[in-house]
Amino acid sequence: MSLPVRKNPRLAGYDYSTSNNYFVTTNVKDFVKCFGNIINGEMYLNIYGEIVEKQILWLEQQYSYVKILSFVVMPDHVHFILQIDKSKVLMNQKIKPLPQLLGAFKITSSKLIHRGGYFNFQWHRSFHDRIIRDSFELMRIQDYIYQNPKNWKATIPKHQSP
Repeated sequence: MSLPVRKNPRLAGYDYSTSNNYFVTTNVKDFVKCFGNIINGEMYLNIYGEIVEKQILWLEQQYSYVKILSFVVMPDHVHFILQIDKSKVLMNQKIKPLPQLLGAFKITSSKLIHRGGYFNFQWHRSFHDRIIRDSFELMRIQDYIYQNPKNWKATIPKHQSP
């Protein structure tokens, strides 16, 4: 029995190491709400949410050409705007394209979450991205990220976090 062919969610032919701003969303597998709670429109991170927040910021520390412009950790997903700036590349440093940067984020955050006691934690296999085309779109997406906890519509989770 053959598995169905998955559609590649990346823009065909686009070089994802190009200097640009990228809006990224990635979800916890099965949408398990394990990063904290939203109370009165404000996100309160638990230990796992704090790990995710630190690892988003770690991307800037690890890669000289990466800047995180905005982000929010939600109960079961994260949104962030990641900027790649080739002018900030250090000598002999190879630029990782967006999918590899997201892979580094997911691997390191997963390992730390496992060490923190949530042994079954997993990210959803892929992620959603949008190449931000202009300053108007950047401002609109930054506002979306900022407003996300206020606009959260809580649902009853299929699974509970540990």
